[in-house]
Amino acid sequence: MSSDSRARVIVRDGPWGFFFLLAYIGAAVYFVSVSNGSFWGVVLGLLEAIVWPAYVVYHALLLLGA
Repeated sequence: MSSDSRARVIVRDGPWGFFFLLAYIGAAVYFVSVSNGSFWGVVLGLLEAIVWPAYVVYHALLLLGA
């Protein structure tokens, strides 16, 4: 194999990144709106927006009996 050979990699993950950005923004708006409005309430709402999919998976597995 020649040292001048180049591999071409095409990544088409842009639409998924945009979807996850919209999901984060929507979750952040929700969690901040149900917070008490204090600084730490807003920070906690933003952190909850990051990890909410883990809660969804956990509760879905509980419903499935797994």
